[in-house]
Amino acid sequence: MTSYYVYYRVDADRLAQLQEQVQELFRRVEAATGVRGRWMRRRDDSATYMEVYEDVRKEGAFEALLESEGAKLGLQRHVERFVCV
Repeated sequence: MTSYYVYYRVDADRLAQLQEQVQELFRRVEAATGVRGRWMRRRDDSATYMEVYEDVRKEGAFEALLESEGAKLGLQRHVERFVCV
């Protein structure tokens, strides 16, 4: 199984709107894949945020959905993929 870590920077004036958009993204991803996302902020940098998706089984379908739905946020997103060893 693969875990996905998607990070990006957010301007403070956009944070409230983005929070609603991210929660909607999580609802759509969970409805389609069963994977529940978590939203985190970097402890020492209030402008850096991360979405975390763990235990993804169908990577191809998940990645396609994450890319299409994530594009709606209008942010430059960086995706990292990790597997258990």
